[in-house]
Amino acid sequence: MFKPCVLIPVYDHEHAIASVVAAVLAHDLPCILVDDGSSPACAKVLDALFENAGGRVLLVRHRENRGKGAAVVSGFHCAAENGYTHALQIDADGQHEVADIPRFCAAGMSRPQSVIIAYPEYDDSVPALRLYARYLTHVWVWINTLSFDIRDSMCGFRLYPLAPVLALIARSPLGQRMNFDTDILVRLHWNGLHMVNLGTRVSYPSDGVSHFRVWLDNVLITKMHTRLFFGMLRRLPMLLARKWRSR
Repeated sequence: MFKPCVLIPVYDHEHAIASVVAAVLAHDLPCILVDDGSSPACAKVLDALFENAGGRVLLVRHRENRGKGAAVVSGFHCAAENGYTHALQIDADGQHEVADIPRFCAAGMSRPQSVIIAYPEYDDSVPALRLYARYLTHVWVWINTLSFDIRDSMCGFRLYPLAPVLALIARSPLGQRMNFDTDILVRLHWNGLHMVNLGTRVSYPSDGVSHFRVWLDNVLITKMHTRLFFGMLRRLPMLLARKWRSR
């Protein structure tokens, strides 16, 4: 069974979210918005989207900002409670190519137990420092999975099968903020889920809003990589055996 929805965590993206939701609904997919403690101005926009969508938009609300990871997890639970089997996560700021949603859904339909991961194909708007800094995480992910199966773990555009994701969430604490996207992919890979990598165009709007907190989020990401590294060491025999069998 393949019944997908689109999941968008939102924190103060009132200027971009309406156009993102309109583009999603044009693909005839239901949409779950998770308001992660946004300002009153953004909350008002989200309320209007919910009220005017004719039942095609669900709205989950956090009273306080809990972080991107926490927002996505709340969205997963809402999706499962409403009978969806897969959740396609995209960002609220408009940087992702919504036109690629059918490609991701087609890949998910053909591989329903796989995670369909976007790897970004940047245009000239990407900040050079951010582009090169990503490779630090790429290298750690390759080490912690003993593979190149995850081409990019930081792009927040991916299609998850909900059953194995919710099972993982029930037994393993995951990063609640910007450390979530990488953390969950590495752990799903450890659990044996297959990763399908699809390229997609990513742009950085000149008036885009970023909530990445340079010092705090980098500390959280560093701690995450450390935990994953020691988790990899505990799983080393299993990971090596898996690589041997795959050959």
